[in-house]
Amino acid sequence: MTARKGGEGDVFARIGAFLSEQGLSPEPSHYSFAYSIVTEPDGVIAQAVRRLTDGGFRLQRGDIESLGGKVSLGASAAAEAVQTRQPDISHADALEENAARLVAETQAQVADFTTMMQAMQNETRGFGRDLAESAAAIAAPQVGHAVGLEAIARITGTMLARVRDAEARLASATREAEALRAKLDEANDTARRDALTGLPNRRAFEESFVTRPEHDGPYCLAVADIDRFKRINDIHGHPVGDRVLCAVGRLLVEECAGQLVVRHGGEEFAILLRGMTLAQAADHLDSVRAMMAAKRFRIRESDQPLGSVTMSIGVTAVQFGEDSATAFDRADRLLYTAKAEGRDRVCAA
Repeated sequence: MTARKGGEGDVFARIGAFLSEQGLSPEPSHYSFAYSIVTEPDGVIAQAVRRLTDGGFRLQRGDIESLGGKVSLGASAAAEAVQTRQPDISHADALEENAARLVAETQAQVADFTTMMQAMQNETRGFGRDLAESAAAIAAPQVGHAVGLEAIARITGTMLARVRDAEARLASATREAEALRAKLDEANDTARRDALTGLPNRRAFEESFVTRPEHDGPYCLAVADIDRFKRINDIHGHPVGDRVLCAVGRLLVEECAGQLVVRHGGEEFAILLRGMTLAQAADHLDSVRAMMAAKRFRIRESDQPLGSVTMSIGVTAVQFGEDSATAFDRADRLLYTAKAEGRDRVCAA
């Protein structure tokens, strides 16, 4: 058995880093799997994991289970997301169906609140009317005084019971409304997130561009495209292409931390950079491009080298008051210039 390296705290830190990299929650089964890898880095399992993740890929459920590990349901959304490629139309249909269901639930919730409020208003009016009649009885001769007090006590007791019932119904409706609000927030996030890579999508980009604080600029907009991506799909298949898309997306997010990185469509990514001049943005993106070109990917099923994956990037400065379509069109034309000049480069203007 290989000797363990580092102290206990170091082991915990490396296990946490592994779980985070692979999109796994810190559940006992996941922790046990990570522990065997971290504490025996030269073991058979650890070596297999290194081969499978070479090139920046995450482990899939099948990989973990084939190595003796166990994946808890729902605990590895990122790993599961790249396991199969779902057609965009299916994802769009699912979002539309979910949105329609949530709209119907919201309408029903509003109707329930309206009915409840109307019932409470009617009861309050009836209580006020009965109370006024009883008060009038109190002002009558002495015989009416006792009758009036008795009526007030009866009416007040009935109203208090109704108030308690209304409070219980209102509390229940409030809990349902909070649950529905959480569902709406989740649906809103899902509608603005790419199903494959987990990155924000085109809709999120458009909204962020429109609502950006212009005075917090300068802003630059970049459009990055994976070179010869169709060839990767044609030769190695869509599952490999999907993994490449996810790896490129992760690299862009990591190296453009704090900036908005979206999957704009297909193999194209858009990056909205804040606080950089055009020259600074071009230099930064060129270093990211070089980093991607230096990576060496492998096909996990066969261990066959995939070779280098390169990007072409067009980047432009966003002008004050400019709309997203104008800025994007300019960056997109610069991207095609980069492609025409030989790919694997950054064009800025």
